[in-house]
Amino acid sequence: MERPTRRNVLIGGGAGIGLIVAWGVWPRQYRPNLAAAPGETPFGAWLKIGSDGHVTVAVPQLEHGQGVYTALAQIVADELGADWRTVGVEAAPLNPLYANPLALEELFEGGFTRLPDGLRQSFAERTGLIVTGGSTSVRMFEEGCRTAGAAARALLCKAAARRWGVAWTDCAVDAGFVVHAGQRLRFAALAADAAGESVPDPLPIGVQGAGKLTGRSLPRLDTPAKVDGSAGFAGDIRLPDMVHAAIRQGPIGDSRPIRVDRAAADRVRGVLAVVETPRWVAAVATTWWAANRALDAMAPRFATTGPVVDSAAIARSLDAALATKGERIAAAGEIGTLLDGGGVVTADYGAGLGVHAPLETASAVAAWRDGRLELWLPTAAPAAARAVAARAADLAEGAVVVHPTLGGGGFGATLDSLVAEQAAVLAMRLKRPVSLVWSRGEDVAHDRFRPPAKARMRARLSGNGAIAAWDMAIAAPATGHDLAHRLLPAAAGLALGGADPYAVAGALPPYRIPALAIHHHAAAIGVPTGHMRGGAHGYTAFFTECFLDELARVAGTEPLSYRIGMLGGDARLARCLTTVAALGGWGGGQPGSGQGIACHSFRGSHIAVLAEAEMGEGGRPRVERLVAAVDCGRTINPDLVLQQIEGGLIFGLAQALGASTGLTAGRTDVRGFAGLALPRLADTPDIIVECVASDEAPGGVGELGVPAVAPAIANALHAATGMRMRHLPLRPGI
Repeated sequence: MERPTRRNVLIGGGAGIGLIVAWGVWPRQYRPNLAAAPGETPFGAWLKIGSDGHVTVAVPQLEHGQGVYTALAQIVADELGADWRTVGVEAAPLNPLYANPLALEELFEGGFTRLPDGLRQSFAERTGLIVTGGSTSVRMFEEGCRTAGAAARALLCKAAARRWGVAWTDCAVDAGFVVHAGQRLRFAALAADAAGESVPDPLPIGVQGAGKLTGRSLPRLDTPAKVDGSAGFAGDIRLPDMVHAAIRQGPIGDSRPIRVDRAAADRVRGVLAVVETPRWVAAVATTWWAANRALDAMAPRFATTGPVVDSAAIARSLDAALATKGERIAAAGEIGTLLDGGGVVTADYGAGLGVHAPLETASAVAAWRDGRLELWLPTAAPAAARAVAARAADLAEGAVVVHPTLGGGGFGATLDSLVAEQAAVLAMRLKRPVSLVWSRGEDVAHDRFRPPAKARMRARLSGNGAIAAWDMAIAAPATGHDLAHRLLPAAAGLALGGADPYAVAGALPPYRIPALAIHHHAAAIGVPTGHMRGGAHGYTAFFTECFLDELARVAGTEPLSYRIGMLGGDARLARCLTTVAALGGWGGGQPGSGQGIACHSFRGSHIAVLAEAEMGEGGRPRVERLVAAVDCGRTINPDLVLQQIEGGLIFGLAQALGASTGLTAGRTDVRGFAGLALPRLADTPDIIVECVASDEAPGGVGELGVPAVAPAIANALHAATGMRMRHLPLRPGI
């Protein structure tokens, strides 16, 4: 390999991309930095075995309810041959060994088009892309976890074989023991010696008694602590001399505090300090309740420079973007003049700002002590959080330590690091440990919203009712570019292409359409947007599957048959459709039936959803039943898949019926749970989920349940009422 020089750093595709090429080929190795307590023996970067027999698996992904602590630990334990009752987990330290290059493809929907093939791993390592997102956890780390478990198993077998004087390949593992011809030794008794053995090459996978845990619904490792209250969330952290802070930020836009009544804050018992910055005001007190009361008492006022954003301005921005030439994202065949003249079916669809509204609001604990800044927070991007905190505190990144905690939901909100920045500033100013927790109102008002979008759909049908031409123009903010710059501030601009596939992800229909075009029209709306569970698929699947239902009605064809007839060779999605139809008692979606159907392919997995719905009192839709058929390939833990699909269906239900807000004078119209119309227990429909058995490679699961729900409900409401609702959330007349 030619050694990189200044000259060849700057050649090949321009200086920026040439730099990335040289950056990627520059030789570098990373060592594990997994900390071991007394009595623990580390085996590489993924696991430790204790002298008492416990096995600890290091997990580099945020556990926010999706079950990743269980899934990745189960893979390691499966190859190791461990007893599940002895397995535990801990958050992995920051290390490029845990980089997630698959997120470059999945989370950013292929947006890193300028990055040469073969360099994504190096790019992810060098930029610290340690990210939870895009349903990538199992798909990215299964091989590494299996390799780690198999390597430790081989080392343990070698140590046992040396004691017994036999060939290590004749040894096997069984529930935490190495066994051979009636002899048994516990992993705990062998761990120290095993660490001095060498890993065999080639490394045997799935042998010597391994492979007994995959495919089993083992108990979740995070459940007991969450049930008994011992689970550690950011709001649970308590440090000596710690204080509590509440924060207030101005309207969306370039807003700065101009007046604060400090005297009023000082009259609140327990208040210790008021901290002002150019962007926000915080009250610090002995309790969070006192700090939040002080904020209300001081009544901070803000001035906004430039135009003040509201719902009408967002709508104008989307319309103006649609009137410009868009960026072609996908195309097939040649539309030519097929969409000229009469007979073209057209429809406009839209989606409003989506709100995350997790149970846990943005939270972080920061402490400056012994020359370093420590942070405790639920973060899906710990390296990015460290970088942001270091800049805010004017420190080198090496002086900042991030301790990831469990997350109380979020599903995309924890990719943002603003709360880490704010906590770092407070800790450095106060020189005391500080717990910063956003109020519910602040969490809604300053969310990284799911972007609003507007789609203009056009199609022409052939003589037999099939789709001859399909054109889809989507106006939406360039959220993928914004997200990349927040996660990779030093390198995103070098690797990103000009288009933003994230903004229209999922818009390509799974159907066989001879002439097709999809364009993204970037809209500058002046509102911060970010990733939400399902991403843009949450609205593009709504646009596509609802419009397809409209075309089926125009063609005079039953919607299920219409879909299956156009799927071509996609047998997996067709099977999901036929399975959900049989399971749910599909009656054809006839007028008055209240039945609707939709499907979607997402991150290597497939889903079909059947909904039964009607209009309830006050014109609010009511969903009676959701039935889903899922093909997500080979599963590690079937119960985790079931939980994630059920959770995704409820999340999709929330997006269909609420979880959205308008804006007035730069402030959200909704300030808490009350105005978000989130589904309560009484609103939750009967849910049936069928997982189609498959030997295909594992696909994404965490976000799979979301996209097809809203179109299935909208199609059901059309069947029930004859009204076609084309905007999320679903409201009559919109």
